[in-house]
Amino acid sequence: MGKVTGFLEIDRQDRKYKPAADRIRHYDEFVIPLSEEATRNQASRCMDCGIPFCHNGCPVNNQIPDWNDLVYHGDWRKALANLHSTNNFPEFTGRICPAPCEASCTLNLQDQPVTIKSIECAIVDRGFAEGWVVPEPPKRKTGRRVAVVGSGPAGLAAAQQLARAGHDVHVFEKAAKAGGLLRYGIPDFKMEKHLVDRRVEQMEAEGVIFHYNVNVGVDVNVRELVAGHDALVLAGGAEAPRDLPIPGREFRGVHFAMDFLTQQNRRVSGEPLPTNEPILATGKHVVVIGGGDTGSDCIGTSVRHGALSVTQLEIMPRPPEKENKLLTWPDWPLKLRTSSSHEEGSAREFSVLTKEFVGEGGVVKGLRCVRVDGKMQEVPESSFTIRADLILLAMGFVSPLRKGLLEGAGVDLDNRGNVAADTRAYKSSREKVFACGDMRRGQSLVVWAIREGRQCAHAVDLHLMGETNLPR
Repeated sequence: MGKVTGFLEIDRQDRKYKPAADRIRHYDEFVIPLSEEATRNQASRCMDCGIPFCHNGCPVNNQIPDWNDLVYHGDWRKALANLHSTNNFPEFTGRICPAPCEASCTLNLQDQPVTIKSIECAIVDRGFAEGWVVPEPPKRKTGRRVAVVGSGPAGLAAAQQLARAGHDVHVFEKAAKAGGLLRYGIPDFKMEKHLVDRRVEQMEAEGVIFHYNVNVGVDVNVRELVAGHDALVLAGGAEAPRDLPIPGREFRGVHFAMDFLTQQNRRVSGEPLPTNEPILATGKHVVVIGGGDTGSDCIGTSVRHGALSVTQLEIMPRPPEKENKLLTWPDWPLKLRTSSSHEEGSAREFSVLTKEFVGEGGVVKGLRCVRVDGKMQEVPESSFTIRADLILLAMGFVSPLRKGLLEGAGVDLDNRGNVAADTRAYKSSREKVFACGDMRRGQSLVVWAIREGRQCAHAVDLHLMGETNLPR
């Protein structure tokens, strides 16, 4: 390490947010980056811990101590090259990854982990500002054609790696623009979409061809796609949302969270809505059912719409404020996490089970709930009602959509409805068809999608070039 005593001399300092009263008036990013000097100081805190547990916490295996050292010494360009060697899109993970690497940091034993996520974001943002991020077209072409279905983080990572290996890559996306969840699911205030656009431009310069508004399995026959390419990579998302089939589900005003978020992202980007029924929280009492990141995104969006109130319900018990590190470290701990959206104004209720949506004239007016104990058993005489004009279901996703693509692909599915494929060859049960990302592993993090896209691309490359000695 460049400064062995850095962690003893310098306190943790992370990026801050602009005031909530200001940021809720727009959909732009509101994180305030650290100065170059402050970022270098934070990088110097990376200690000579012997075993870098942050490697274990990072799904893409970022060489975190290495680029921390390079940043401390001011060698930003080498730090960028090192970062890109394991992660195609650090500007995405540097903004929206929950940073399991920081939970695994040795300094987290004292609640002072290195600000790994902020340093990662600073490296790649500096790289774009300096013009160091340029297309990397292959030196030779193999003549092999690969189709990638889905342009989310897994599909983009797989497509970029395959193109750089010299293959002709065609990405098929059912939406009007590339990005998948990155573009249509994550609000702009967490990640602005010009970040996706500039990566797409880079990939196009590297030879990747994007086909938009093409729903494979509906607009294009999967068999024809397989026949016209040497390999097909299924990299779509786990888009089937978990529903809440209770009385009153049919009332107007009860929506899936992703429908709500997607509409707003389209408004911000100027895209037309695919429906004549806009979902808006303006002047409404909003209830978000589900305590994860998607629910948090719904809160921030509802506040920006001008909701009268926002309440988030979670069926699980309230987690502890702090974890027992002797039991959890270096693994990802269960503890109470308060997002920037929570800070903007929302009530949070834990151990709550929704029993019925209450409505009038076919329109939702509220919901009847009960308290549950740690065993998910209803607490006697704990029923209560919450007023709600808009209810957003943010309870996660169960599997990829089966209709269309998966039906046409004819691949085996696992017991959760995902495409059955291992993490070594990424092969499905059908010849020439591979799967990665949420379509293979189910709902997961963006950083896991990037990892799977990269590894799947490597497996496909070896397959196309006739190699059989796949890495274990």
